[in-house]
Amino acid sequence: MPPSTSSSDVALAARSVTKRYRRRGRAVLDDCTFSIPSGVVCALVGANGAGKSTLLEMAAGMERPTAGAVEVFGEPVRTGHPRVAYLAQDRPLFPRLTVAETLRYGARANQGNWDAALAERAADLPRFHRRERIGDLSGGQRTRVALALALGKRADLLLLDEPMADLDVRSRQEVMGLLMAHVADTGSTVIMSSHIISELSDVCDHLLVLDQGRPRLCGDIEELLAQHAVVTFSGGAQRLAGHTVLESRPAGRGTSALIRATAPLPDGWEVRSPSLEELVLAGLAAPGVCDLVLSPVPYAKEPAS
Repeated sequence: MPPSTSSSDVALAARSVTKRYRRRGRAVLDDCTFSIPSGVVCALVGANGAGKSTLLEMAAGMERPTAGAVEVFGEPVRTGHPRVAYLAQDRPLFPRLTVAETLRYGARANQGNWDAALAERAADLPRFHRRERIGDLSGGQRTRVALALALGKRADLLLLDEPMADLDVRSRQEVMGLLMAHVADTGSTVIMSSHIISELSDVCDHLLVLDQGRPRLCGDIEELLAQHAVVTFSGGAQRLAGHTVLESRPAGRGTSALIRATAPLPDGWEVRSPSLEELVLAGLAAPGVCDLVLSPVPYAKEPAS
C-alpha cells in the first residue's frame, strides 16, 4: 500500500480504496489510488456507474470504504467536516421549508463561517419569492439553492456532483462565474463531476477519469495533454510499436492514432495536441492502458539527420 499522504498540499487522497455493496455483484470502486492537490479545480469524469458519486460521498464522509482509506487534507474523512462542503446529485433539501428558511438553516449550521451574501447570489433570490417552499421550486431552482448552501459554507474543499444539472444556459454561466470567483477569492479546491466535458475544459486545471471503479487518468490537464499526441502517417498501425496507443483507426491509406509517445516520433508524421475531450474518450475506450500518474515529459520528434 502507498504511504499515507499527510500534507495539507493534498486536498483529497485515496489509498487502495474499494467499495462494495451487498446488493451489487461488482465493486463500485476497485483498488483506487490517487491524490488531488490543494487549490485546483478538478474535473471528475466517467460514464454512468463509474463510481463518481460514490467517491464524492466518501470524500464527504457519507460513505465508508470497504477497504483502503480516504483522506482530506491529510486527515481521515468524517461526516460534517468543517473544511468540506458537498453538493449531492439528488439535492437533498427540506421540501416544506421556504428558500429564506433554508438559507437561515445554512447560516445556523455554519455559524462563524457563513457568507450570506454569496449564498444569496448563488440562490438567485430575485428570480423567485423568498417565501416559496423548496418543494414547489423547479429542478433548476432547487439546484441553485443547494449550491448556495455549499458555497455559503466557504469550505476549503467543494465536492460538487453534477452541479450544472437542471440549469438553463444563462444559469450555468452565472453559477460557473460565481464558482470561479469564489475559487479566486478563497483558493478553495473544487472537485466537480459532469458528463459534459466541454463544460469543464475552460474552468478545470486537473482531471480524474474513473472507469468501472478505477482511475484511468489523473493529473494536471496541461501535463496530461502534453504527454499525448494525435498522429497521422502513411502505413499501418504496426508503425506505432514502442508507443502507448490509446486509440487508432485507418485514415485513408494511412493511420490516425492518439498515443502517449514513449519514443521520438519519425519525421513525416503529422502531429497535433489532442483536445481534452479526445483524451478522455480515448482513455475510457482503452482501460488498463493509461497510467495513473504521468510525468510531464512532452513528446519529441527525432532530431534531423
